[in-house]
Amino acid sequence: MARLTKEHVLKDENTHDPATITSLSLSHKALSDVSCLAEFENLERLDLAFNNLTSLQGLKSCVNLKWLSVVQNKLQTLEGIEGLTKLTVLNAGKNKLRSMEEVKPLVNLRALILNDNEIVSIRGLDDMKDLNTLVLSRNPMTEIGNSLVKLKSITKFSASNCQIQAIESSLKCCVELKELRLSHNDIKSLPSELSCNKKLQNLDLGNNLISQWSELKALDSLVHLKNLNLQGNPIAEKDKLAKKVKRLLPNLHIFNARPIDKSIKNKEGDIVNIASYSSDIHMEEKTGQKRKKNPEFLVSVEKQDVNHDNNATAFDTEKELKRKKKKGNDKLSTEVPIAEDDVVVEKEEKTEGRTKRKENK
Repeated sequence: MARLTKEHVLKDENTHDPATITSLSLSHKALSDVSCLAEFENLERLDLAFNNLTSLQGLKSCVNLKWLSVVQNKLQTLEGIEGLTKLTVLNAGKNKLRSMEEVKPLVNLRALILNDNEIVSIRGLDDMKDLNTLVLSRNPMTEIGNSLVKLKSITKFSASNCQIQAIESSLKCCVELKELRLSHNDIKSLPSELSCNKKLQNLDLGNNLISQWSELKALDSLVHLKNLNLQGNPIAEKDKLAKKVKRLLPNLHIFNARPIDKSIKNKEGDIVNIASYSSDIHMEEKTGQKRKKNPEFLVSVEKQDVNHDNNATAFDTEKELKRKKKKGNDKLSTEVPIAEDDVVVEKEEKTEGRTKRKENK
């Protein structure tokens, strides 16, 4: 199927009235033309992932859209979405986009996913006061610049597998930032301004060019850091690194994808393990491994394959999801967890942890 027709949609939805349709899933249908969707003005959720679209002009009239996925099409531009100002989630990963200027009018966006494109600079985000998730991994960007200065609400930012050479003061104003992924870049040091990101809990700097402990001084201020990855950096080869990190960050749970065990001595002088923190921890994703579906991410990870940072340390979102699920929160999340390369720790490692604890006791 190359051209979608109104009749085909109505038949599939078992209705004669386009106004009654608020959600459509049209992925994996080889579509190249969806101009008929202009007649479905009440659409709020639309999945057009894995098609052959080269234009989004046909969506101009879908002004009530809140959720849109056009993952893995053939888009070179996002022209056509400028009027969709109600959008809160936009996933346009795996296309051929060279610019993100068209997103500028989308001031209500909370999650913007543009991984695996050809974007060279971050632009057009200044008015997005509610944006909390930004994924730009696998784009040929060399710097972050000052485009995030006004993003006061951003909590999750991923720019792994780019060509970024320095962070500098680009994240200074992102005081709510909790997850930062910058693996597989050319970063040589952490700027002192990173100390402004005191809420940071998860930091992935794997496979960069950090070689000296002095280049990590900013870690001293990140008192809430729970998950740190430095694998693949020259400094990771130094024997005393783990001891220094543990001493500097007493609240750290995961270092280089491994749980940190905290121990004490009993009266006999034997070391007794008192915590392993292996539950709800995520690790590096294996190539080809089936993605874990995340009901809160508002973008089907299984179908749309957002996971691409091959050596990223995992970030704890599962606890938050379980808590929200208990509350019955089935609405759009104000914070959209990044689902990139989040997988649960392998069973073998958990078993090993339990065995160690038993022996120590």
